[in-house]
This record gives sequence, C-alpha cells and structure tokens, in this order.
Amino acid sequence: MDYQWYPGHMTKAKRMMQENIRLVDLVIEIVDARIPVSSRNPDIDALCEGKGRILVMSKADLADRKATGIFTQYYEQQGFTVAPVDSRDRQSASIIRNAVQKASKAKREKDLKRGIKNRPVRAMVCGIPNVGKSTLINSIAGQARAKTGNKPGVTKGKQWVSMKLGTGGGAFFTLELLDTPGILWPKFEDANVGLRLALTGSIREEILDEQELSMRLLRFLRERYPQVIPDRYGSAAYPLLPEENDNYEDPKAVLRVMEQIAANRNYLLKGGEPDLKRCAHQLLDDFKNGRTGRITLDDLPGQSVIIPETEE
Repeated sequence: MDYQWYPGHMTKAKRMMQENIRLVDLVIEIVDARIPVSSRNPDIDALCEGKGRILVMSKADLADRKATGIFTQYYEQQGFTVAPVDSRDRQSASIIRNAVQKASKAKREKDLKRGIKNRPVRAMVCGIPNVGKSTLINSIAGQARAKTGNKPGVTKGKQWVSMKLGTGGGAFFTLELLDTPGILWPKFEDANVGLRLALTGSIREEILDEQELSMRLLRFLRERYPQVIPDRYGSAAYPLLPEENDNYEDPKAVLRVMEQIAANRNYLLKGGEPDLKRCAHQLLDDFKNGRTGRITLDDLPGQSVIIPETEE
C-alpha cells in the first residue's frame, strides 16, 4: 500500500515558512518520539540552515525509554538542543523553556554587547502534521493560545504567540513563537517512513486501509516487542503465545492472529464471524494512544535494531 499524502495546502505552508524563516532566531522542530527519524521532514534542515535548532521529541511518554535516550544522545551529537517531553505534562513547559534559554543564550548575549536590550527572541515552531506543535505552544504559554486537535491539519495558517520567560534573579526575556501548519514532503523514499507516519496518525485515516495497517503493526510488534501481543490481547482460552515458529511474514498467519484477537475481545459479526474491521481499528487506536505500551518504531539511521526496554 502507498502511504503518500501531500495535500495542496502543504505547498502553501512550505512557501510561508520560507518567507518567514528570516524573521526568526531559532527553529523549534517537533518530532514524534516514537518515530524520531521518520517524523523529521528532510526539507527543514535546508530551510533552517544557520539558525539555532531545538529538537523537541513530543509524546515521549508513549515511546520506549531506552530508545528515547539513544536518540536524544544521537541528535545532541548532531548539534541540536534536545528536549524529550510529554506535551500534556505541565513539567514539559519548563523543559522547553530551559531549552529555549540554552539555545538563545548566545544570541541574547550578542545583543547585550551591541547595546540592544529587551529584543524578543523569535522562534519558528515546525514539524509534521499531528505531532503536537499547538499543544506544546499552549503548554509553554500556560493557556490555550494555539488551536489544537488530535488529527493532522488543524493549524491552517501562521500564528504568532508572545510570552515572557524568566532567566533568574528577576530577569526575563520575551519569546515570540510562530506556529506553522504541519507539512510532509512530496515523496517518501523509504516506504517504511510512510507506514510509520500512518501508524502514529500523521497521515489522514480516510486514505488508509486500516486492516492492512494493523497487520503491519502486528508484524512489527512480533519482531520487536513479542510479549505485547499475548499480554495485551491474549486470554486464558487463547493466550496468543509468541511461538518461535510463528511466521508473521505470512499474511495468513497474521490474519489468524487478528481473528483470535477479535474472538478474545468479542468483536464478532452476526453468525460469530470475527469483525476484522473493528479489530483493526482498535489495534491502531490502542497503539496511537499508548494502551499497547511504550513503543518506538524507528532505528538510528544506518544502524541495527534498538533493543526494547525490559521490565526490571
């Protein structure tokens, strides 16, 4: 299945970012901590060359802790100020504020040496659709200043949000954030990138085949987090044990697992047939909302599988 999705308004949004990048000192790029590589728009690096960079890994509460630590270290080595956060957690606001203070310190000190006082620090907030840009801005501001929604494409145009951040000792500076619409890029060179974006909700559900997508998710879980399936979806009658001879590359085998999950959850049609449509939708919804557990889909670029965290 082709997971490409690039509606016309994204071209306009990219053009708007190009026109406004000269107005800002920093770029705050937000990625999904579950897919911190796949959720990075490759166009942003070229667009923001020469600007201070902050990489916010949102939804970190849904991602594998060990993997998040590895990715944090990786991006810090690339020169980013990295902040893994749960954008809904109040503590996230202070984490982001500290990251902004750190990334803007050189600029503010340069202004003071030039005799420029109280000049606002301007930052552009960017990222792919449904990654939590507006939620994060509202968290920093302490109130609902930007429109939010649990689906891609809520922010349609640019929004400036102004706030004051303290630096200690009664000193503060003004931070002006430019919220921008989420944009993807026209073509995914790696088909798995589109798959991961679809699984995490950055591609509109209307264009997706949920049953195929849920089967791909089950295959991934079997490979990386094998105990999740029996723990979450098994029962006394059908434990869904991760047998070594299970061939999850065989679509028929995955389909049988889905049928078993549907039976365990009583997702049945008239006549007792498994309701695979309902089952697929639930599997995807469980993953997107963290009920499946803390899971990371990406690997480090060019490296092997990140070993999932284990319970101590």
